[in-house]
Amino acid sequence: MVSVVHSLAALSDPEESIATLSHGLTADEAARLREAVEFARSSYGNEALGTHESVWSHALGMALIVAGLRLDVDSRIAALLFAYPGLMGGEGKEGEVAAEEQIAARFGRPVAQLVAGITRLTRLRPIARGFLRDAGEDPNEAKAQIEVLRKMLLAMVEDIRVVLLRLASRTQTLRYYAANPAELRVTVARETLELYSPLANRLGVWELKWELEDLSFRFLHPDIYRKIATQLDEKRIEREQFITDAIARLREELANAGVHDVEIYGRPKHIYSIWNKMRKKGVEFSEVHDVRALRVIVDEVKDCYTVLGIAHNLWTPIPKEFDDYISHPKGNYYRSLHTAVRCRDGRSLEVQIRTREMHRHAELGVAAHWRYKEGSKPAGGEDYDEKIALLRQLLQWKDEVADSADWVQRYKQAELDETIYVLTPQGRVVPLPRGATPIDFAYRVHTDLGHRCRGARVNGALVTLNTPLQNGQRVEIIAAKQGGPSRDWLNPAQHYLGTPRARAKVRQWFAGLAHDESLAEGRTLVMRELQRIGLTNANLDDMAGRLGLAGSEQMLIAFARGEIGPRALQVAARGGAAAQPAATEAAPEMAAPLKKPKAKEGDSGILIVGVDKLMTSLAGCCKPAPPDAIIGFVTRGKGVSIHRADCSNVANMSLRHPERLIETAWGIGGGGVFAVDVVVEANDRQGLLRDVSEVFSREKINVTAVNTLSRQGAARMSFTVEISDIDHLKRTLATIREVSGVVDARRA
Repeated sequence: MVSVVHSLAALSDPEESIATLSHGLTADEAARLREAVEFARSSYGNEALGTHESVWSHALGMALIVAGLRLDVDSRIAALLFAYPGLMGGEGKEGEVAAEEQIAARFGRPVAQLVAGITRLTRLRPIARGFLRDAGEDPNEAKAQIEVLRKMLLAMVEDIRVVLLRLASRTQTLRYYAANPAELRVTVARETLELYSPLANRLGVWELKWELEDLSFRFLHPDIYRKIATQLDEKRIEREQFITDAIARLREELANAGVHDVEIYGRPKHIYSIWNKMRKKGVEFSEVHDVRALRVIVDEVKDCYTVLGIAHNLWTPIPKEFDDYISHPKGNYYRSLHTAVRCRDGRSLEVQIRTREMHRHAELGVAAHWRYKEGSKPAGGEDYDEKIALLRQLLQWKDEVADSADWVQRYKQAELDETIYVLTPQGRVVPLPRGATPIDFAYRVHTDLGHRCRGARVNGALVTLNTPLQNGQRVEIIAAKQGGPSRDWLNPAQHYLGTPRARAKVRQWFAGLAHDESLAEGRTLVMRELQRIGLTNANLDDMAGRLGLAGSEQMLIAFARGEIGPRALQVAARGGAAAQPAATEAAPEMAAPLKKPKAKEGDSGILIVGVDKLMTSLAGCCKPAPPDAIIGFVTRGKGVSIHRADCSNVANMSLRHPERLIETAWGIGGGGVFAVDVVVEANDRQGLLRDVSEVFSREKINVTAVNTLSRQGAARMSFTVEISDIDHLKRTLATIREVSGVVDARRA
């Protein structure tokens, strides 16, 4: 374990501060650090932060914490210069750039980049504070937004050391509040427990996590804090000495038993953790047996049980406080032995025993110990857990990292780069895939806002709608009062949409627009026809039912598309059934239901009920093809014309000449080809017709006719193709829809 040097002890003696800050550095690095101390102290003067703590005091305390974490010299210098004039004083972007350049010129570009990263994270503070202040109306929504804030904090930095510097700064702020009580410390404490201590937990920076939690808990619940502290009935140093003595005794017994390659470490449980366990389990302080805990790590599973036996011989086991998660792992495959024992002086001690492989799995693998501690469910899935594991490994390797370039390179390997986090004008955080645009943002906030989006401001500046968004930007959408999206948005060459969700919303809008237009046209035509026959009071829903449709809306659309003819509409309006318009009078032979023809092996072509070898032809209006439901119409002198059963012309002919309809079916093993019309709608571009034609060629479908029409950037292409079956056509249409720029491809 690494103990953090407490900053307050060194603040009064400059030389002692410099000696502490320089611990572990080379002579050249120590000289650089001394120069930075003098430079920062003279730059800050008597300036104070919003907490009323002097800037120099905060910078020095922050740097001492970073030194306690054994970070490199660049990190320690960046801590000293975190509030260099021009970065925090609201001098604008130009002032920030100038300040960064001054730091880079004197202390190197890596230090300047670290300081710039701290500045960016500092800007998150009012956003987080404002959200946490307003949260509470919807606990689930608040929890989700806090999780997004944590991810945003990690995503906004290019170097993991920036996060550690931010955690050090927050720790120093809480230490200052411990010595200088202020009203704001309650807000800061709440923010720390929600945002910063979980980050320290996930990254495995235990020394900061414990202090952040205990100080925050002390400010939020002072009475409970004092009560638990009193119940501990011993000073922290005494508790730590107890752990040290227990480790020494256990190590000696293990050596006597021949277990030498063993790692033992422990710590007294901190007050916030004790309170959490009391609250979750509903127990009193006396029933918390892991106030003091040891962890023993060995090589093999058999050694785990050897250690368990020795621990039970040294101390008295507490009944019902033993769990064997090696023989019976938890659901996330967490494996370890947990036992609680009573020492001779009456104090309890928890002992956890595991192998090194089990420990790696618990700390870095899918066991995700940090999730167990937070009691959270995966919000970003396994990918997010893997990123956190990589970051924790990077921090474990920090003693091996040679220079700043290595830090940045290794962090980018673990960077959470799949998502960016942008802000609404109200400060709400919105996660989006990298490459998203203002239109994607608008659709993510609300579908209607996306439809009405006409412009955008990013950080107050107007931008084009295809501008890729970046982490931490504040986006404001300029929307029309009404209207819809542009077809240009679906053009992939113009990069207006970066997310499938927004693309689907735009396509859905245009599909609904065609539906609405057909509905309006159908209503006009139907009312005109009803007015012509003097039946304007006819009930449209009743008419739809007589036509075999679900409702009046479907009837109006069908009439507009020509699927229902005027004659059928008249019959339905007068109360008759359109499908059977006086069939028993006009054609008594059709009153009995027709028998469906049976196809036999070896048959081919089209089968006609009761007739063999009858001349047939496929209708050009609907171009039927297997396995379409079909029906025949006996023509004068041209045999039987075969139509699709849902053909609008058949509906009209059934009203005028029902006796000439004849039941038909496809023969088995026909093996012929059939002409079918296909319509492709797309955003017009160069080479579009070539790309669509190549699909037909690859699928070995013969094209017999092509007609194209382009207007205002939209293209409509009609093809007549020859196919052997509909399934082949469906597969081909699905492939065409994948062609760049194609909006829809369907059979006419």
